[in-house]
Amino acid sequence: MKKLIAIIFLTISSTFFAQDYNLKKGYIAEGYDVVSYFSNKAEKGNKKFTTEFDGVKFKFSSKENLDIFKKSPKKYIPQYGGYCAYAIGVKGEKVSVNPKNFEIRDGKLYLFYNAWGTNTLELWHEEGAEKLKVKADKNWKKIIIK
Repeated sequence: MKKLIAIIFLTISSTFFAQDYNLKKGYIAEGYDVVSYFSNKAEKGNKKFTTEFDGVKFKFSSKENLDIFKKSPKKYIPQYGGYCAYAIGVKGEKVSVNPKNFEIRDGKLYLFYNAWGTNTLELWHEEGAEKLKVKADKNWKKIIIK
């Protein structure tokens, strides 16, 4: 009975936390290597190098990047659960991203939407990234409490 309760709890808690992440294609950052962004590269991950953290899956382009992530996973998790930082800041809405559209700011990873002629990374800079980041931080706290 205790084992059954533990399994139910883990399933519920993993599902709950996973709701705070953009898991398009089943992985954070659509399966792109979150460590590679910190070398200013957007590299697709490989199924051979995967791990799970906080109830969600991550893919990496190499065993080395997987090992780097495992040593300090929180450092590499995209801000706002991997949703578009601009949309979180402006509208407080979860919007999918183009994983090739990113910025490292103050040692943190931000992802952005870029399709149909709208590049929100450009808008993020044009409209004031620092101001939008403050708004996005406040909006994200409201979103994850819901």
